[in-house]
Amino acid sequence: MSRPHRMPALALGVLGLAVTPEVALAQAPAAQPTPSAQAAPSAGQPARAAPAVELEARAQQPLPSVTLEEAIARAVKVNPQVAQAAGTVTTSNAAERSAFGAYLPTLSANANGSLASTQRLDPTTGAVLSGSSDTYSAGLSAGWDVFTGFQRSATRRQTRAQTNAAEAQLTAQRSTAVLDVQRSFFEVLRAAGLEEVARSRIERAKQSADAAERRLAVGSATRSDMLRARLELTTARESLLSAQTQRRAASLALGRFIGEDGPVDAKPLESLEPKSLALTDEALTDEITARAPSVLAAEANLRSSEAGVGVAKSDYLPTVRLSAGYDWFNQDLALTGGRTSWSVRLGLSYPIFDGFLREERVVRARTQESVAQVQLADTVRSVRSSVGQSLSQLRLTSDRITFAQESVEVAQEDVKVQQERYRLGATTILELLTSQESLVQAEINLIAARFDYQIARAELEALAGRPL
Repeated sequence: MSRPHRMPALALGVLGLAVTPEVALAQAPAAQPTPSAQAAPSAGQPARAAPAVELEARAQQPLPSVTLEEAIARAVKVNPQVAQAAGTVTTSNAAERSAFGAYLPTLSANANGSLASTQRLDPTTGAVLSGSSDTYSAGLSAGWDVFTGFQRSATRRQTRAQTNAAEAQLTAQRSTAVLDVQRSFFEVLRAAGLEEVARSRIERAKQSADAAERRLAVGSATRSDMLRARLELTTARESLLSAQTQRRAASLALGRFIGEDGPVDAKPLESLEPKSLALTDEALTDEITARAPSVLAAEANLRSSEAGVGVAKSDYLPTVRLSAGYDWFNQDLALTGGRTSWSVRLGLSYPIFDGFLREERVVRARTQESVAQVQLADTVRSVRSSVGQSLSQLRLTSDRITFAQESVEVAQEDVKVQQERYRLGATTILELLTSQESLVQAEINLIAARFDYQIARAELEALAGRPL
């Protein structure tokens, strides 16, 4: 059966034949305007190239192309979320190094010099005498926290967990960037496949139109056959234009993902056939759930929150600090002479009451710990659910590829039969066009199934954080 949008044109054509048969017979194929006449612009209108010429001109414009591996490598480098996650890892490493430095003593040096004028009254002569009072000093001091209420150890555990969470988040962002560029890459190839289908459709439509004109010339076909064949040719050209537009849009998106200012084409893959997974569904689900970047990040956040409780509780314990200093004083600008002194101090500090600030910090830390526990449990459930859905989608698209391949083979054979029958006058143009339409749809379904499978596999790899 022909498509619904063809029915008005067919109905008008049949109605025209029924009402004015003499006019229809008088309008032989030779009376049709030539292509040059059709393309000629009317007065006052700018000249425009024929649609078929435009399609060919667009197809001849080459674009820079990349392989999937090149696209992934370039996308990871220019992705802003990946750059931000990498920056978080860098700052987390710095915080972890600072937490380790809290175990080490502090050392500082100081130097001072002052010049001051002095005036005094001589009691013997009663004269006012002028002079100066100079002072030069230098010192070296050191301090070490003997005990901080276990704050340093808790802070170090917290920063280490934050670093692990940042690294897991970086892996997750890289996986997301890879998935985005893979989707865009496959969309370019999908549109390229639709272009090939549209070109094949145009060639078949041209053959059908030529056959209809030959049969019309010898009187074994009606004008309706030729009109239907030309309508199919126009529809095929429209499909090619749509596929080219879709391909350019996908190429622009791919160029953006890999850091290009313009469209970028995708080089074909070596194979689009499904590949079996190395593990069973249950084993793969357990492995991804245990090692997924999102789960690792949630676990690290929980450990960081637990350490944060220890940091908050450290305020309830006293702190002990040992400090020492060595100082030198002199009234002359010289290294010799002068006076020296040294000191050693051991102090204990304990805040008896700070306006319930310690209690507030502990409550906040425990609340954050509870939230982190709930987030971890939800993340695990989400990953298991997503893995199950991805595996089901992967299996479904793999089966669709098999069915679509069978449909294409059957439709191709049917088109050959219908073309031969139409050439011999044993069938109508409607049956031939219907057969060709079925072949086009089967080819489109095969392309969709193949790239749906590739996208489903890419989504599963993004959950795992690694190729499968």
